[in-house]
Amino acid sequence: MTAPDAGRGIWDGEETRTFTGLPRDSFRILHVSTGNVCRSPITERLTRHALADRLGDPLWGGVVVESAGTWGHEGAPMEANAETVLAEFGADASGFTGRELLDEHVIMADLVLTATRDHRQQVISMGHSAGLRTFTLKEFTRLVKAIDPATLPPLEEGLVMRARALVRAAAALRGWLLAPTAEADEVFDPYGAPLPFFRSIGDEINEALDPVVTALTGVPARA
Repeated sequence: MTAPDAGRGIWDGEETRTFTGLPRDSFRILHVSTGNVCRSPITERLTRHALADRLGDPLWGGVVVESAGTWGHEGAPMEANAETVLAEFGADASGFTGRELLDEHVIMADLVLTATRDHRQQVISMGHSAGLRTFTLKEFTRLVKAIDPATLPPLEEGLVMRARALVRAAAALRGWLLAPTAEADEVFDPYGAPLPFFRSIGDEINEALDPVVTALTGVPARA
């Protein structure tokens, strides 16, 4: 297990997946792709944008949204076309730097959403009991759509409690609701592609995120 540096706090056990000095009442979402310069940055920032839009709170009730790459370009800027796509959605792309996926990112995450099945397998292979909380984005969307929102804790009981219940419910459904095709759970890599393809990937990610954020917050997207 890779220990975090002192500036990130002290690891106090995998049971809680938190660091001393960080709030215990938080829920961390980690988006994973390959280079952490295209798909996962778009997904990270669209998730943040959607949460802020639904809840009107920059802290989103304790939800932390991050991203990393299995072959992450550490310190690299987001691809210019990815920034353009985010701007067209009204999402903030500023201040982003790429990260390589590390043990500590997986340990801290309450939910890991990957671009592809290969990414999911790489996260799970890192250990840290990640299997029950790691899904491809589209897989998680499919499972979430099958969950009755009335079975989740109301938002009044806290967004973190609702989010954890959502992950447990999705994990329980896995194996029962299979993808129609293998490709149905994949978000393809737009790296090096022209802007129109980036836009299509952005639309795909945004469409997949919408039911997830709705289930998480209990608040539908604005018309």
